[in-house]
Amino acid sequence: MLNLGMETKPPSPPHPMVPTTSSSSGTAEKAFSFLSKGWREVKDSADADIRLMRARARSFKHLANQELENFLHSASAFSSPAVPPPFVESRAIAEIEFVQKLRPKLSEIRRVYSSPDFGQKVLEKWSPKPIVRMDLSAIRNAFVAEGEELVRWEEKYEEFWEPLKKLKTGLMEFEKKSTKSNDIFENFKSGELMEKVKLILGVKEPHETKEVQPLDFPELLASLIKQSEPFLDQIGIRKDFCEKIVDSLCHKHKGQALSSPDQNLIHQAEPTTDSLDLRIANVLQSTGYHYGDYGFWYEKPDELSEIKEKRHVAIVTTASLPWMTGTAVNPLFRAAYLSRSTNQEVTLVVPWLCKSDQELVYPNNMTFSSPEEQEAYMRNWVEERVGFSTDFKITFYPGKFAKERRSIIPAGDTSKFIPSKEADVAILEEPEHLNWYHHGNRWTDKFNHVVGVVHTNYLEYIKREKFGAFQAFLVKHINNIVARAYCDKVLRLSAATQDMPKSTVCNVHGVNPKFLEVGERIAAERAMGEPAFSKGAYFLGKMVWAKGYKELIDLMAKHKKDLEGFNLDVYGTGEDSHEVKTTASRLKLNLNFLNGRDHADDSLHGYKVFINPSVSDVLCTATAEALAMGKFVICADHPSNDFFRTFPNCLTYRTSEEFVTCIKSAMSKEPHPLTREQRYRLSWEAATERFMQFSELDKVLTDKNNNNRKRMGKSASMPNMSEMVDGGLAFAHYCLTGNEFLRLATGAMPGTRDYDKQHSRDLHLLPPQVQKPVYGW
Repeated sequence: MLNLGMETKPPSPPHPMVPTTSSSSGTAEKAFSFLSKGWREVKDSADADIRLMRARARSFKHLANQELENFLHSASAFSSPAVPPPFVESRAIAEIEFVQKLRPKLSEIRRVYSSPDFGQKVLEKWSPKPIVRMDLSAIRNAFVAEGEELVRWEEKYEEFWEPLKKLKTGLMEFEKKSTKSNDIFENFKSGELMEKVKLILGVKEPHETKEVQPLDFPELLASLIKQSEPFLDQIGIRKDFCEKIVDSLCHKHKGQALSSPDQNLIHQAEPTTDSLDLRIANVLQSTGYHYGDYGFWYEKPDELSEIKEKRHVAIVTTASLPWMTGTAVNPLFRAAYLSRSTNQEVTLVVPWLCKSDQELVYPNNMTFSSPEEQEAYMRNWVEERVGFSTDFKITFYPGKFAKERRSIIPAGDTSKFIPSKEADVAILEEPEHLNWYHHGNRWTDKFNHVVGVVHTNYLEYIKREKFGAFQAFLVKHINNIVARAYCDKVLRLSAATQDMPKSTVCNVHGVNPKFLEVGERIAAERAMGEPAFSKGAYFLGKMVWAKGYKELIDLMAKHKKDLEGFNLDVYGTGEDSHEVKTTASRLKLNLNFLNGRDHADDSLHGYKVFINPSVSDVLCTATAEALAMGKFVICADHPSNDFFRTFPNCLTYRTSEEFVTCIKSAMSKEPHPLTREQRYRLSWEAATERFMQFSELDKVLTDKNNNNRKRMGKSASMPNMSEMVDGGLAFAHYCLTGNEFLRLATGAMPGTRDYDKQHSRDLHLLPPQVQKPVYGW
């Protein structure tokens, strides 16, 4: 018991034979009786302290009156002194002058201090209230009112000021005691004192819960064995044997209490794996984690609501700038326009090439020393063309350049480079290309919704190679497997591509806004009567035979006489440049070959006719750009040009004779100015709307329940036959791509199942051997 001014006898300890527990009602009654008794003791002790302080205050007052009377009496003697001795005459005169000056102040002090109301006002503050405080500042201020002069007088005449100095010291000590007593009452009011008393006596609140003990070693070992059952089964240890080990470890804790709301039930039940699960759940709950559809790692409801509301879109493609190819440019524009919406966050995932591959792929010997440097280049390039600031993220995955196929092959599991918390919607640009040799997570298992966008007609390219028919047959079926196993929806840019499962034909690509601006400027010049086009016809494309150069040379050679006097400028560079130029020179064709350049270059704006005889393209970007600039476009009557055929400036042909007719017609006429509706159809805003509609992304992003599908698990619903077939195909594909011999036999690059050391250094990844445990595939 705390001593508040009175000596109190401490409570005697309980007798060892007396039981310390009883029924809940008896315990509550004893606790209430004890608290009441303790409160009375504290109150009596406080009253005694107040009485003692009152007595001390009266004693100090009496002493102060006596000292003041003695001091004033001695001062009166100084006022009419006898003739002093010569050696004290000067000192006495100075003392008499000081006392005469101080006498009015002392009289005022005595009058205030001797007032009958003074003691009453001081003692009024000592009534038995929770807060006890005595303000002694008036007395202290009265004694030091003279200020610095009184202090100097005290130092000079210390022997005359000694009684008042003692009084001052006593009052300061009294004030300290009063402050300490006030702190005690404040602590008592806040409940700290009662809590300490209850803690000393072992009194517990009825709602107090018991502390959950952490898992010990046998429990941790049992949990580890239980979670490792699938792996142990692979190495020959049966599931029933593992369960026996877990039960044996649990039986060692048969007599131990498990932290649970119902302790008796757990003590009565035999220790099993169920009780181990309950034990682990209680330990996790005591740490503050909550398990639900989102797992153990989300603590606050605010974080859950953020996940439900904010959606994530990952765009994965097979090429990146400065390689000016369709799979590098179009996904970059798609990411820029999708990120303009505040409903979702967008991440563009592009391949990272080592410097040796960059020198082979990127034009003008351009290389990047770090992914950050390439990201800055890509972002500046797209922002310069779209005219607004972009806020999407850019992530790199390891890739290797295949010289034979002139394409980039992913190295390792590309899906790992999208964090699980952002694995919501995936857009796979060229899904067949990304997944030919994909050995990793199934996209539809990791993501809520997966959309594939088919860019390239690979079957048309493969047919041109040696044993092309047989290779095309295999690739066709592999593409079907990829579409079924890894995509929820497939968008084909045109009907020229392979007909795949879950696919829809729709052009979801737009035109760089710079080309639309050029078309508007040319239309304005023509409206003012100024000549807009000063040049004839041209062709632009990468100089490989498959990009339409074979068809172009065949048409020009067949109708050399019909097209006499017609000259065609050809812009492009590529692997087949020497052969193309040699063939055209040998046939003496009117083709003027120039180095490749950006289609937005000012030197190309003056041409009136763009010729593209290619039938291997799916949807030629250069054709769309030429239409946006207000030019005539001459192309084959082919499914890849169905979208362009709806524009009046697009002239199509079926035969070589019609090709000649289209050229003569275009050279003799002026193109029609584009209407506002036609310009909008070519824009990326319209392409994004079409993409959202045909990919069903507009419904997916607004459906909050769809965001939970991945985390709840697809096993919650009864699988149908189609899902079982898709899962079986995905498993078969995973097994085949895990074998290095089968990968090489089907044309994969050596060492592409995992990334190499150079990629790990460039992208700051773990070493490759850490990613390949010996027991895995």
